[in-house]
Amino acid sequence: MTHVPSPCRVRDLPGRSLIVLPPEIDLSNSPALSAAVLSFAEARATRLGVLILDFTHTGFMDSQGARLVQDVRCQLPARVGLRVVAAPLGVPSRVLELTGVRRDVPVYGSLAEALEP
Repeated sequence: MTHVPSPCRVRDLPGRSLIVLPPEIDLSNSPALSAAVLSFAEARATRLGVLILDFTHTGFMDSQGARLVQDVRCQLPARVGLRVVAAPLGVPSRVLELTGVRRDVPVYGSLAEALEP
C-alpha cells in the first residue's frame, strides 16, 4: 500500500484517482509530495486511466507546486491522463498560469468538471 504524505487525501474511483493536496506547497514538502504521488500512481498503473490533482484546498503554493505538476506529468505513463483542479482566482491557478503549466496540463475550475469523462 502506498501512503501519500498527510494531510493529503486520496480517493479511488473507477479508472481514476483523486489526490487532494495540502494547504501549502513549497520547497519544504514538494519533493516528498512528488515522490508520493508518483509512487501512488505506479502502484495503480494497471488500472489507472486518469490522475486528478486537487489544489482547491491549497492556499499557498510557490513554483515548487508547478514543478510538482510538471514532474508528475513527465513521469506518468503516456496512457494515464493528468488533470488539475484549481479555483480560478486562487493562488495555485495563478502560479500554474504564470509558470506556463496550464499549456501542458488541463486545469479545471471545479472538481465536478475534472471528474467528467
